[in-house]
Amino acid sequence: MDIIVKYIDELLEKSTPEVPMWNVEKLKAGLKSTWNYIDGCMIKAVLEMYAISKDEKYLKFADEFIDYRVNEDGTINGYDINEKNIDNINAGKTLFELYDITGKEKYRKAIDLIYSQIAIMPRTESGNFWHKDIYPYQVWLDGMYMGQPFYMEYETRFNNKKNYDDIFNQFRFVIDNMRNPLNGLYFHAMDTSKKMFWCDKVTGLSQNIWLRAIGWYSMALLDTIDKVDKEDPSHDSDCKLLEDAYVDLMNSMIKYQDESGMWYQVVNYGGMDKNYLETSGSSIMAYSILKGVRLGFLPESYKTYGEKAIQGICDKYLKTNKGEMSLGGICLVAGLGGNGNRSGTYDYYMSEPIVADDAKGVGPFLLAYTELLRYQNK
Repeated sequence: MDIIVKYIDELLEKSTPEVPMWNVEKLKAGLKSTWNYIDGCMIKAVLEMYAISKDEKYLKFADEFIDYRVNEDGTINGYDINEKNIDNINAGKTLFELYDITGKEKYRKAIDLIYSQIAIMPRTESGNFWHKDIYPYQVWLDGMYMGQPFYMEYETRFNNKKNYDDIFNQFRFVIDNMRNPLNGLYFHAMDTSKKMFWCDKVTGLSQNIWLRAIGWYSMALLDTIDKVDKEDPSHDSDCKLLEDAYVDLMNSMIKYQDESGMWYQVVNYGGMDKNYLETSGSSIMAYSILKGVRLGFLPESYKTYGEKAIQGICDKYLKTNKGEMSLGGICLVAGLGGNGNRSGTYDYYMSEPIVADDAKGVGPFLLAYTELLRYQNK
């Protein structure tokens, strides 16, 4: 697996805070990078590489990248809480670790700034955050990952766990309303107002099972549990709810793992015309399975599924061309409504661009690798 380290190091060497080579959306648009969830995914993974390897170059890179955006008063260049976009909370996860390691007070101030967005986020009647202000009454699986682990870590560390119930209730709504009982998988999103053109007018659910959304959600379950105060037994039953949902989802997803080790872009339609083995979601699944084994939620034997996924991604998509390495097979972006009136049909998910080296794939791929290293080093 030294090839993975070589690939990551090459990508970091080519990247700067203004032009990270893994933010393909910005590169395609000819824009400089600002505060966004994509960079947050990557820097979180780089910090995990530091945690497992203790190689100072990873810490130096992560610190310089985030330091470049955070001002001394804790304000963040390119971040506006009034945008009310749950995606923007994700990169805040990096601040906890960097604050602990560096002691920079501006990181602590920035954590508080991002937390203040939670208080103004619009909510559905159930109490769930809207995915974005521009997507009213909509709950997306993606958003559970973008917001809840940060929210839980803040509550545990700085707010005396006052809003634990709020976090667990948001998960409870998703478990009760967005899971398909026929196959144990979850629909990408739900419009609780049942008005959007892409949703079922009876259930409010979108039409399909998108791999990366399922992946983000599995990470949300695991990473949120991981930030709960382990010394406080008063929420054991709530943690058990999340753990059971996670185990149920993993057992459901394993049934759809391809013989290559990967999963398909639309999970339950493997073999259909245009459907393809997708890197970002497969990487997330590898991470989730391996972390679930490490935390004791899954049997030791499940490690094989995660290892097979990593190997399958390497075999199919980690390539060297003209002396430069790249990781392909990454869906650039997928969503519902918004610009382009994204419909959530099967054909829609097949129509989005497939790219190489985007952090939505590279970050989870690196996270999966760090989980494999943790297992091997224990």
